[in-house]
Amino acid sequence: MDGREALAMAAGGARRALAVKLGIPVAALFMAFLVLLGAFAGIGGGAASAAACGQPGQPADDGPSGNGSGGDETGGAGKALRQRQVQNAKIIDQVAKDGKLPGRATLIALMTALAESELDNIDHGDRDSLGLFQQQWSTGWGTKEQIMDPKYASHMFFFGGDSGDPPGLTDYPWENMSLNDAAQKVQRSGYPNAYGPKETQARSIAKEAGIDLDRPGDNHPGQPGKSGNKNPGGDSSGDKDQDPDDQSTNCNTNTGAGQPGKPGEPFHDGSAGWPAKVANRRSTADAIKWAKAEADSHRANWYQRCLAFTAIAYGWNAAGTNFAIDHYQDVMPKDMRHDGDRNPPPGALMFWDTGHRAGHVAIYVGDGKIASNDIEGRGEIAIVPATEIESKWGAKYLGWSPPYYPNAG
Repeated sequence: MDGREALAMAAGGARRALAVKLGIPVAALFMAFLVLLGAFAGIGGGAASAAACGQPGQPADDGPSGNGSGGDETGGAGKALRQRQVQNAKIIDQVAKDGKLPGRATLIALMTALAESELDNIDHGDRDSLGLFQQQWSTGWGTKEQIMDPKYASHMFFFGGDSGDPPGLTDYPWENMSLNDAAQKVQRSGYPNAYGPKETQARSIAKEAGIDLDRPGDNHPGQPGKSGNKNPGGDSSGDKDQDPDDQSTNCNTNTGAGQPGKPGEPFHDGSAGWPAKVANRRSTADAIKWAKAEADSHRANWYQRCLAFTAIAYGWNAAGTNFAIDHYQDVMPKDMRHDGDRNPPPGALMFWDTGHRAGHVAIYVGDGKIASNDIEGRGEIAIVPATEIESKWGAKYLGWSPPYYPNAG
């Protein structure tokens, strides 16, 4: 399957070649401007605003070129291709629904097909790769005729072969993976990060096709006669079900309240206090009050600025860290990190791995809810159930910490 993403990019390369040639000098000047702008932002204490989360549905979207820019809803597709993409998306979603899979599985499949074939049922590809998912007939994915049937190809992507070889999405603990990594587990591509940048486009197509990506379902529905399915009963917990190649799926350990949580389960108020060295300019109660007032204002001041928002809520000008993921994993002392604990005390910082560089952080305001940017409106703060970061963005919950900003300014 190596090289299929190069094929997908080549499919749209010709129509963009002239624009690229003309745009190189302008792009160079623009990039120099951005570097200078970034330097001045750091001087002014604005470093914490650097892409610390993303817009609704695609946190910190890498964009079509994977360069950290906002995603493209069309991917350069013309009207005819877009129509075919919508029709193919409907087929993929119907296969997922018939197999009792949730809408998130459909999203992963759409992102995969967009990266592989532009979600077009093409009859060519790298080596003997064909169809929507560029499946190879020589490696057990089916005959040429079968692979060119979108319904069959979709079923193989989700469920794999009856013997478990080749494996499909449900042969892995995919619900604990990022969208990109779940796609890569099935495709085993030489371009392992090709899928995440397609999320914006996939969601746009799904919306046009009337597909509910928040639809509930089973992560591992039973497949009669299939011996290779790791989770025939739909239970992804326990060591026997963990993918040995994926060391990131154990997200339910070290729960401060002694109640292991699983993805999608609600959050509850804990009662832990802050260590003595946690000293902010604004109290916890005042920070929560300020965050709620900011939500009521509907000001669009916080696009991709989740870490900056939390720091400013606690009275600082900046967090002193560029990315939320770094603040949790590198800056926060280990004894302050409560990995996987779904019982944060009000005022705690909650962190997620979004599958992208920045990650996401929000303030827990109590009663299972958070104050988060970009979840309901671009740049706006909203008070929403904390579970929406998982259900809407497909992010992995990392844990919570006290509102500690040792590098704040």
